[in-house]
Amino acid sequence: MTVLPIRKYGDPVLRCPTERVEVIDDELQKLIDDMVDTMYAAPGVGLAANQIGVSRRLMVIDLSVGKRPGELHVCINPEIVATEGEVREEEGCLSVPDFVEEIKRPERVKLRYRDRHGNDREMWGQGLMARAMCHETDHLNGTLYVDHLRGLKRDRIVKKISKLAKSGMW
Repeated sequence: MTVLPIRKYGDPVLRCPTERVEVIDDELQKLIDDMVDTMYAAPGVGLAANQIGVSRRLMVIDLSVGKRPGELHVCINPEIVATEGEVREEEGCLSVPDFVEEIKRPERVKLRYRDRHGNDREMWGQGLMARAMCHETDHLNGTLYVDHLRGLKRDRIVKKISKLAKSGMW
């Protein structure tokens, strides 16, 4: 089991769009396993590769946080191809720890991706799964959930993070 450090808000790797995965090999399988271990240890329901400093278009999601076998989704080169509805709910992020805000996201999302074996897949998600799919895809595009906030809410979080960073606690 390899648990890797999660990059936090302010790290430039979180702002760069990731590169497509072209080859599914043993190295990628190890990266996937390390990402899953890191996500479960955090604990979190999703993790994008750039959150551990790897600029690859790869994400993992497991709403059960490892408690229910078969619920882990490994998504290589994910792409949101359809959305339906809209819902506003609380959202947090492993790269912005200890902050939660209401974010507007689609209620349902259709994702196209490759699984860890290279098989083409499509999956509809709704509720928390749709939110996780959007959140992790945003990461792969260099966007953080705080970027969906405006005005005082966003300024408050950025100011608190800046203060924590100056004190060495970030």
